[in-house]
Amino acid sequence: MSSNPLENAVVRLLRERPFYGHFILNLRREQRPLHGKEAGVTVRDGIPVLAVDPVPFATLAEPQQQALLEHLVKHLLHLHPLRRKGRNQHDWDIAADLAINPGIANLPEEALFPAYYGADDGLAAEEYYDQLVPPFDTGNLDGCGYGEAESSESGAAGEDLGREPEVTLDSHELWSDADSTPLALAEETVRAIARDSLRGCDGETPAELRQVIDALLHPSPLPWRQILRQFIATAGRTGRRSSWLREHRRFEHTTPGVRKQRRLNLLVGIDVSDSTNTVELREAFAAELLQITRGRDATVTVLYANSRIQRISSFSGAPGVIEYYDGGGFTDLRPVFDYAKTMHPLPAVVIYLTDGVGPAPPQMDFPTLWVLTAAGEKPVPWGVELRMEI
Repeated sequence: MSSNPLENAVVRLLRERPFYGHFILNLRREQRPLHGKEAGVTVRDGIPVLAVDPVPFATLAEPQQQALLEHLVKHLLHLHPLRRKGRNQHDWDIAADLAINPGIANLPEEALFPAYYGADDGLAAEEYYDQLVPPFDTGNLDGCGYGEAESSESGAAGEDLGREPEVTLDSHELWSDADSTPLALAEETVRAIARDSLRGCDGETPAELRQVIDALLHPSPLPWRQILRQFIATAGRTGRRSSWLREHRRFEHTTPGVRKQRRLNLLVGIDVSDSTNTVELREAFAAELLQITRGRDATVTVLYANSRIQRISSFSGAPGVIEYYDGGGFTDLRPVFDYAKTMHPLPAVVIYLTDGVGPAPPQMDFPTLWVLTAAGEKPVPWGVELRMEI
């Protein structure tokens, strides 16, 4: 076994609870201090992230490590970090834990359960939240919803129980990172990870997850244009420029202020092999992409590629045309990403229109949207999958 406790815990999950193990493998992982918590999850810029504080995580018993990872996977499957918006944070955090803790064996002793509040098992986080928060509670959303300092420390949850303030099992401070990601985009990303995890465990779905996974994999139809717009909006880089119209935060008008600026540096790959040789498909994709970039500070580079890059075109701002180019041949997805690494500045996002059949890099740091044909296949676990239905 490895000397890394997280890796060992994932290996045990792959052996004993394979869906959870494969799901964890598909998350971006990082090590960081978590203020007394062992681990946490969030969705940052459209990408699900697992954060682990290795020292406290190593102090947990092995069954508790696995239980904590199952707990984190369930938070993402239920999209709890995204569903907190507009609600009191403390009480939503408690409600989210109550919704997923029943049924997870070997949780640490501090784990909260519905019986703690006299509630039934099996409710959604919104239902627990409604039971915990008094009607017409319009207090500070960062606290508990009450004006009194003592109440604000403990939250509305368990207000009359006379106990110490309840805390969540994992770090929910990370959930604020998810505020910039649209719910529909996060749902599409988690859906893609769930599909890949099912493939990794031969379609064996844990009994306690069947309902949520079935709902995730068979959603109401979602317009592909909406996902494309949200992905680009989320991945756009933030720049800075000076402005005398904005007062400097420290030096008033003796120094110009700083105004944040959204700058879109976009790389688009278009598979010109026979598999995507559909005029309607490419025209619909091009029209939507041009509409999104119109009127923005944007530079768009388009690569027409099959086994190699056949043509390169670029444009800035509104005047741009994505041509129809018939290249034929077989597909190799790697040249587009090799080109991306040579760009200055580096692209904020890569969007690839393809059927996904062909070799691709084993990993990639660029946020990537795979725009797949109806019968296409996502070629690698990384990136966000979007399926065009024309």
